[in-house]
Amino acid sequence: MKTLLGRRTRLLAATTATAGLALVVAGCSSNGDGGSGGATVKGVHLVKAGQLTTCTHLPYPPFQSEINGKVQGFDVSLIDLVAKNLGVKQQIVDTPFENFKTGAFLNSGQCDLAAAGMTITPERKKNVDFSDPYFEATQAVLVSKSSGITSLADVKAKGKKLGAQAQTTGEDYVKGKGYDPISFESSDAVLNGLRTGQVQAVVIDYPVVQGWLKDKANADKFKVVDNLKTGEQYGFTVKKGNTALREAIDKALKDAKADGTYKKLYEQWIGPYNASVASPAAS
Repeated sequence: MKTLLGRRTRLLAATTATAGLALVVAGCSSNGDGGSGGATVKGVHLVKAGQLTTCTHLPYPPFQSEINGKVQGFDVSLIDLVAKNLGVKQQIVDTPFENFKTGAFLNSGQCDLAAAGMTITPERKKNVDFSDPYFEATQAVLVSKSSGITSLADVKAKGKKLGAQAQTTGEDYVKGKGYDPISFESSDAVLNGLRTGQVQAVVIDYPVVQGWLKDKANADKFKVVDNLKTGEQYGFTVKKGNTALREAIDKALKDAKADGTYKKLYEQWIGPYNASVASPAAS
């Protein structure tokens, strides 16, 4: 199993979801103020002129993943709206997830913002500024239909192995409940661990499970046996004190919800629209 630190950084070019996204493999570096390539557009400073640079961690469907060689997903489509308002294109940088907690790539000027299906937490707020919440998530427990497991508690009672994605709130949640989950570097690795029998159950954000179960092969083999309401809300992050960009993101989210664009993207990437999940109150 690879560790998160072993992931290489890649630059992924993103345009609008409807137009598709091109994959570009390259190194990415910048000094703290964006260097000579930086620019200010509509009051928002960008670390590289002509683009809105987004840090993410792939794959994490339905929020961001490579589909037929293109980076697509719910988060990608929402941030495309921000880029469009600024008159630039979005560029995506694939980075280790642990950096999202510290804001390292935002502080170094490598990215303008981070979008990774990331839960808003008090700990993370110490290092980064969050946008308004754009999604409310629960944690799902997914098991093989032949496992005999009926709940999260059943995993422990029957001495089964539990898996989770490293550095996520799902992993933190089950650790807080006394479990010792096997950590995987990505959501795809979590599912593969379940497929191959490394673990008999996994805990991960429910929208991700929804995406997996759209595949008939997965739906035939696996099922959700528990849904853990943890009160999690997703937000996009910017460097501490970057008020202009945070407000630009909030405006794009507000406008998208008002004109129906948000609902359309939600249904495209996640499933039947649930207003209570899609429009959580600001935290």
